[in-house]
Amino acid sequence: MNNRKVLLIFICAFLVGNTKSQLYAQGHSASKPLYLQNRAPLAPSPYLELPLGSISPKGWIEEQLVRMKNGLTGNLDTIYPAVMGERNGWLGGDGDGWERGPYWIDGLLPLAYILKDEQLIAKVQPWVEWTLQNQADSGYIGPVPFDEQPAYEAGLQKGMRKDWWPKMVMLKVLKQYYDATGDHRVIEVLTNYFRFQLKELPDTPLDQWTFWANRRGGDNLQVVYWLYNITGDEFLLELGELIAEQTFPWTNVFLNKENNVDPQSPWYFYQMKRYPFDQAEIDHLTVSKIGGIHTVNLAQGLKMPAVRYLYDKDKQHLQATKEALADIKKYHGQPQGMYGGDEPLHGNDPVQGVEFCSISEGMFSLETILKITGDMSYADQLERITYNALPTQASDDFMTRQYFQAANQVKLTDKIQTSFETNHHQGTDFVFGVLAGYPCCTSNMHQSWPKFVQNLWYATADGGVAALMYAPSEVELKVADGTTLKVKEETGYPFRETINFSISLSEPTTFPFHLRIPSWASDAKIHINGERWEGGVSDQVAIIEREWKSSDHIALQLPMDITTSRWYQFATAIERGPLVYSLKVLDKKVAKNRNDGYGEFFEVHPASDWNYGLLQHELDNLQKHVEVVTVDWDGAYPWNLENAPVQLKMSGVKVMDWKLQNDVPVMPGFWSKTIQDRSLVEEITLVPYGCTTLRITEFPVYNTPQ
Repeated sequence: MNNRKVLLIFICAFLVGNTKSQLYAQGHSASKPLYLQNRAPLAPSPYLELPLGSISPKGWIEEQLVRMKNGLTGNLDTIYPAVMGERNGWLGGDGDGWERGPYWIDGLLPLAYILKDEQLIAKVQPWVEWTLQNQADSGYIGPVPFDEQPAYEAGLQKGMRKDWWPKMVMLKVLKQYYDATGDHRVIEVLTNYFRFQLKELPDTPLDQWTFWANRRGGDNLQVVYWLYNITGDEFLLELGELIAEQTFPWTNVFLNKENNVDPQSPWYFYQMKRYPFDQAEIDHLTVSKIGGIHTVNLAQGLKMPAVRYLYDKDKQHLQATKEALADIKKYHGQPQGMYGGDEPLHGNDPVQGVEFCSISEGMFSLETILKITGDMSYADQLERITYNALPTQASDDFMTRQYFQAANQVKLTDKIQTSFETNHHQGTDFVFGVLAGYPCCTSNMHQSWPKFVQNLWYATADGGVAALMYAPSEVELKVADGTTLKVKEETGYPFRETINFSISLSEPTTFPFHLRIPSWASDAKIHINGERWEGGVSDQVAIIEREWKSSDHIALQLPMDITTSRWYQFATAIERGPLVYSLKVLDKKVAKNRNDGYGEFFEVHPASDWNYGLLQHELDNLQKHVEVVTVDWDGAYPWNLENAPVQLKMSGVKVMDWKLQNDVPVMPGFWSKTIQDRSLVEEITLVPYGCTTLRITEFPVYNTPQ
């Protein structure tokens, strides 16, 4: 595509995009939602997504997105050309034609439109254009299937072109493109594609070619419902029922109901080839007990019950996800909000890996559930993952990433073996590289930060605005009877306690302003124009309804207390507000290239001691024994040891018998141990988990003679 054509496409997209908020709002009165709401019979949503580009990141989170632009996200086509180059099937080529191309665009597109970056928009456009312009007469979209099975080429996923699963990712891409531009071709193409699905699925169900689409049908279903909200086409509800029937029964699994698993099914084979169960256990499979359930499938499956609830309004779906998250935390959880699962779920040992794709997809599921339910516990979980697990798994320049991270990791080498899965990728799962481990995450990591920015702000069903996640940003939207509202959010959150909102209105008007109060905040305070707001908080939301005018100001203060949480084998983690804290371990990077297809990667070795436990008597009185050190910070990129905006100082005890096993800090036995040698007690420094590369997060605890 020549530069002139790219520029023309961009100009058209920009002009259409400037009218997108009007497209969403047109035809509504003050008594109706100003933004896209669910049509009957779908259940209405309390929080409504804003058009892509309405929210502008500022401060450190804008810098995070710029680093992505300059890193892998903005340059994957040149860094990974064998897959993302012109041969990709989603560009009409004969190369990779499965999930990795759409994965990349699913993150690149929102990044481009949030940053309003012409270069990135031009890079996205050929992928969108090819899909929109090359729909088959049948309605099929995607890479053209080969007449004969193509010859094998290392590193390419050339087959499976008919598979339903990768098309689900492109559905998400097209939805976002429409949200940003209002390009009506998206509506036409999706309508035709969904008619194609309705015709084909009875004979070629979701798991016809692979089982991935069966696990991830929620991604398909939510776009079907989104399109129904725009067009009102009744056949979409029929298609929704068909997709729900063919999708893995996540609600039943989460509720520990009988599942009647077919021993000949692909799901049975995939799970049981690793972790055999007897038939009685198979009939009562639960998310808490299955060791082998695929972690990314689980992350995506979390949204399915809530999406399904929209149509049948059966509250067991909502209960199912609640129970699932409780089970996952109990049996597989780690302090940073994720779960031990180096592809399959593997328990809660803090050295077990967490796959990057699980983080990206888990965040998207939580964002989906939050809009549907208005349940702030999902916002709390999303915040914990985003501000702890997410920043640490990619390098500061966003040029390399880990396939797996762990709560306790103090040496990252190609010698690490923590489970069956780490043998599959020649030991590269924990090191930092472009292709280390498995390359799905190289393509799928990009959606996490941009979609989080897109979910900082919402419109409300009653014509107001909601700030449910906190980061420096600006938003513009319509409220009340169509009045234009702009809000500027200035904050050092999640490292600082105060969040300031400055309001600008086209004219004074009355509307509700929703503020989430995190579950950890026991004494939140709200001031409006300097005066204390005395209203109540219900279900973790403060709703301030009043007549607002330009220059009004809201200050939200969320005091951050130091607390502890209990994890694997009674190990303890330290938390403060939304952040989990880890031992500060200095490190040195070692470049390595084995010339074996994994490319260059970096090992990370410790440059300071790491084998410390905590003291019980200090944990019993945290306010006395832990010092909070607020470091001077100008609001710039915070996610490394050098820039960490806050530290904790406390005592730690050197655990001399805590040694590495295959470069892994396997937890020592420490039950009821007393440390007699007080010379082993030293001052230690803890920093936010997201600022670390090497770390101890779950600490053994010891007594000392008083």
